[in-house]
Amino acid sequence: MQRFLVKVNGKEYDVEVETLSNNSTSSKEETVKKEAAASTQTELKEGRQVNAPLAGNILSVKVKAGDKVKRGDVLLTLEALKLENEIVSPCDGTVLSVNVEIGANVGTGDVLVIIDEQ
Repeated sequence: MQRFLVKVNGKEYDVEVETLSNNSTSSKEETVKKEAAASTQTELKEGRQVNAPLAGNILSVKVKAGDKVKRGDVLLTLEALKLENEIVSPCDGTVLSVNVEIGANVGTGDVLVIIDEQ
């Protein structure tokens, strides 16, 4: 531990700073790299994205990954502006991923579901 006297906006603070070993830093870096790789793999899923038309809350989810859907099938229900909005499939295909769960808050344009178009 090293002690420093830090001055912020005219006020002095006595702080202690711990020096971490290189192993801790590399371990943290590896964790960040793994999380970034997992995030990238999720983003690389190809398919047709179904986006939220409005900001709101997810009331129900009717499909899961692997389900076959037809154009017009209800995928989920979104409550927005005090109305229940059924979000339907824009195409025939197989659900690759469902990116929301019941109770989630979503913003306009958020990806709700990804469908492998057929």
